[in-house]
Parts: sequence; C-alpha cells; structure tokens
Amino acid sequence: MVNTHFLSCSSSLAFSSIVALAIAVPIQAQVPPQQTEQGQGDLRPLAQPNSLLSFQGAQRLMNEANQAIGSEQYEVAVNKLQQARKIFNQLSNFHLQLANSFSGIDSQVYEAQRSSALKSGQMRDEATYQLALVHRAQNQPELSVPLLIQVIRSQNPTSDLGKKAYQQLYELGFVESPFSPSTRTAPKPQQGSPQQDNPLPGNPQRN
Repeated sequence: MVNTHFLSCSSSLAFSSIVALAIAVPIQAQVPPQQTEQGQGDLRPLAQPNSLLSFQGAQRLMNEANQAIGSEQYEVAVNKLQQARKIFNQLSNFHLQLANSFSGIDSQVYEAQRSSALKSGQMRDEATYQLALVHRAQNQPELSVPLLIQVIRSQNPTSDLGKKAYQQLYELGFVESPFSPSTRTAPKPQQGSPQQDNPLPGNPQRN
C-alpha cells in the first residue's frame, strides 16, 4: 500500500524546491531594443548600417559610389547611385505619408516625419545630381539632362544644388541662357494665367 502521508510530504517538498528555485533565478525583463545598455547602440533592424531601407544604408551606397568614382569605375558608381537614389526616394515618400497621416493629431510626430522626408529628399537629389555627373563623365549627356531637370524641379532653381544643376545643363548645351539669380528677375505672369507653387527643397517625388 502506498503511504499517502509520505507522498503528501514529498509533494510539499518538491513544490517548495520549485518555488525556491524560481525565486533564486532572476527574471530577465523584455527590454525594448531602443533601451539597450549604454555603448551597445540601437539594435533595431532598420537602424543598422547594413539595412537596405534606411538612411544609413543609402548613405553607405553613396560613399561606395564616391570611392568608385575616384577610381574611375563609373559603371559601379552608376549602380550604387541608382540604388541610393531609389532608397532615399522611398524613404522620403514613406516619411511624407506618415507626416500627412499624423497632421493635426500629433505635432511632434508630424514634424519629425516631415523633417525625415525633407532630409531624405535632399539626399535623393544629391544622388541624382551625382549620377548626372557620372553620366557626363561617361560621355552620355542625354542621360544627364533628365536627371538635372529633376533636381531643379525638386530643389528650386535658386538653391545651391538647383543652380549647379542648371549650370550643368548650360555647359552641356541643353540651354542657351546662363542663370544668375542676383541680376535677373523673372517676368510677371500675365493676368489670369495659372500659377504653380515651387516645390519645397527636397520635395519627395513619386518616381
């Protein structure tokens, strides 16, 4: 016959041991990735330098393109700049969409996303301008022209990058008149003619 008193004592001792073990072993809390120990950095996947859809990842491609240009590996540079341009454009559009979604709801999120959209758009235009220069170095000016026009439309002709883009068009022979904004004023539009607002510098593009 089984001794029920013995089983009861054994069960109590086993349960006590489990409780004691649970108390002795510290429980590791699930810490959000952004709250890591000092020195570890941000461990979130899209915050890593090797992430494809990140500002850091696109900037790395830009740096690799500059190195390729320095060694006259223009095909490699074109490939890197095209990738960087695409990523920056995606980032700019995505951040702008988020900014519009939070407009009137959370001003802090709205401003942060709008700032990220403009920052990414600025870098996209830098990559676009650099790509146009590489095509010019390859003696392919027909590929440079549409890229330079995209920069001017996005940046505004009076911005530093816009002025450099127009200067390239002038040097290529696509336009006849040099542009000097300090000494030239645009003609006034005729009465009743439609007007278009200039896009913000770094304004995100659809394509």
